Amino acid sequence: MMYGFKIVEKLQKFEQDIHKEQLKYHSKRVLVSKQFTFDAAHHLHCYEGKCKNLHGHTYTVVFGISGYVDEIGLLMDFGDIKDIWKNEIEIYLDHRYLNEMLPPMNTTAENMVVWIYEKMAEALQKEENRERYHGARVEFVRLFETPTSYAEARREWMELE
Repeated sequence: MMYGFKIVEKLQKFEQDIHKEQLKYHSKRVLVSKQFTFDAAHHLHCYEGKCKNLHGHTYTVVFGISGYVDEIGLLMDFGDIKDIWKNEIEIYLDHRYLNEMLPPMNTTAENMVVWIYEKMAEALQKEENRERYHGARVEFVRLFETPTSYAEARREWMELE
């Protein structure tokens, strides 16, 4: 079956073709996700292998945040997730020596992903964000140390402890 390109003949106009009460389609919990990368150096303690030496990675972080949409059908603008990442988390990670920047811990992906989860959860729980983001909560954080290897923290695991 062939699909042809069709030029829009009439651009939809607010309050003429669609009305305010139609913008919110549902009241279900949904998840939005955003991914970031950062470069950092670290080394592991009490570890026999290459990672005991100072070395670096290009890490990838993936956030999964769930909540309810507002009156226009938006849970959280992706730019707001980026702002939290840039201002409250990345400043401790990007182009840093992680052993010096993070709380005292072995800088394994398994330890770091929990710290990153906690920082994002803390940011979403700030009073101004609780009201703004309609029950938003961190569902998961994945921290890729390489393109094929990652550690993950999930809400259900974090809340059990």
